[in-house]
Amino acid sequence: MERLPYCLVGAGPAGLAAARWLKALDVPFEGFERHPDVGGIWNIAFPGSPMYESAHFISSKSLSGFRDFPMPESYPDYPSHRQILRYLEGYAERFELRPLFKFGVSIQAARPDRGRWVVRFADGSERAYAGLISAVGCEWRPFMPAFPGTFAGDIIHSREYKHPRQFEGRRVLIVGAGNSGCDIACDASRAASRAWISLRRGYYFIPKHIFGKPADVFDEDGPHLPYFIERPILQGLLRLLNGDVTRLGLPQPDHSILESHPVMNTQILHALQHGDIEARGDVREFRGREVVFADGRVETVDLVVLATGYVRGVPFLPAGTLADDDVSPLFLNVFHRRERDLFVLGHFTADGGAYPLLDRQAELVARVLDARRRGNEIPRFEAALSGKAPDFSGGVRYQNVRRMSNYLKTRPYRAYVDRLLSSLRTG
Repeated sequence: MERLPYCLVGAGPAGLAAARWLKALDVPFEGFERHPDVGGIWNIAFPGSPMYESAHFISSKSLSGFRDFPMPESYPDYPSHRQILRYLEGYAERFELRPLFKFGVSIQAARPDRGRWVVRFADGSERAYAGLISAVGCEWRPFMPAFPGTFAGDIIHSREYKHPRQFEGRRVLIVGAGNSGCDIACDASRAASRAWISLRRGYYFIPKHIFGKPADVFDEDGPHLPYFIERPILQGLLRLLNGDVTRLGLPQPDHSILESHPVMNTQILHALQHGDIEARGDVREFRGREVVFADGRVETVDLVVLATGYVRGVPFLPAGTLADDDVSPLFLNVFHRRERDLFVLGHFTADGGAYPLLDRQAELVARVLDARRRGNEIPRFEAALSGKAPDFSGGVRYQNVRRMSNYLKTRPYRAYVDRLLSSLRTG
């Protein structure tokens, strides 16, 4: 019987981690990347990259590196996008990963076919593989909400924003207060002639440093408490550090802390405190150059930046395989329960550094594939794959909003995957 390789799509962080572990375990594969080099979203020069000049990691270097390749000590606590790209390039060099990819090659479609996966490339050619490993990332397809009315100025998605020069001399509205939205709003507060940020709901704003430590290091070093104890402590700490943010025109959060992804940015509070930007509610409609907000206030705007996130999914899969923004068919957000030779890496948002989780996901996929091709039994994993989906919420009731549809709580997820990895390493 023909022994086919696996098809790995993407040479960003998840794809590099996958290549590193597949190579380490001698699992045959072919890697493809549509861009000319590694790095994924972190290469600002790649078309469609969501990076902008002021972008930095929102988790600290101490807790954000791959397990066997820490970020350089010379890096600041929160590295810039250019430093993250150099880090990923260094990872590719350390494990000699570039030769494992064909660059400038796009995948047009992929489908299961009698125990194989048939992949169609952009040039129309097709090839069969033992399985498909998608590492395409979650931040390439902009989510573009519709608003009533017509806007006569310019509208861009945040992925089209690159530099504060785009704001100079203009009246700018940022729609959305996620981490990127707040970063871009801070740029607008300094460069625009006038700036506003529109929020549909209230958020919790976490300082990047707490008592001199990066916020995630402070959390990791502290006692790990049940959520019902942790919640009032965290909310009280933020009230102490930030004060009552409603005095700045921000809405009161309609949820408890960690029920929605927090914003790792308090520079936006500084900008609001100094009047360099003003907060507004949800956009009700556009009227030419005017933007009407939910409370009836009206502002004349030249440029609207939609920091409204991205559509998460794998666009080249057959219809019905994996719906956008839906991880329910995926065990651990990775293993497709019906299509057993389909694996999706990086399809998550977490409350901690992503790369240590990507690293674990990649090793887990590689070890499962290695066991299957050797004919080794992996009963613990197979039982988990077929069983009830594990709960990684830690007792937190996440908001039923699109941005939380693929959310993971780091500690319980990490512990669960580590137990599976331990069983596979010794099995």
